[in-house]
Amino acid sequence: MQGFDQSLPVVQRWFLYMPLEHSENLEHQRQAVELFYSLRNSPDAAGTYDYAVKHLAVIERFGRFPHRNSILGRASTPAEAEFLKQRGSSF
Repeated sequence: MQGFDQSLPVVQRWFLYMPLEHSENLEHQRQAVELFYSLRNSPDAAGTYDYAVKHLAVIERFGRFPHRNSILGRASTPAEAEFLKQRGSSF
């Protein structure tokens, strides 16, 4: 970001940051965590930082979102299949 987002209302910033949070690119994920961190104390964005951290953890672990594998025609690894069995694995 080049800072123009800082002039937007919190909800609009949240919307602007979401594509980074849903990217399978690790650098995008790190940027999303940083951006959502700036919203962590806003009642209008409650929990968004925590979700960004969860998304980052999945990408750091697998390099992709395992819950997308089926729809994208990707085979799941044994570790991904086990992860997907866990409650809350796809948020």
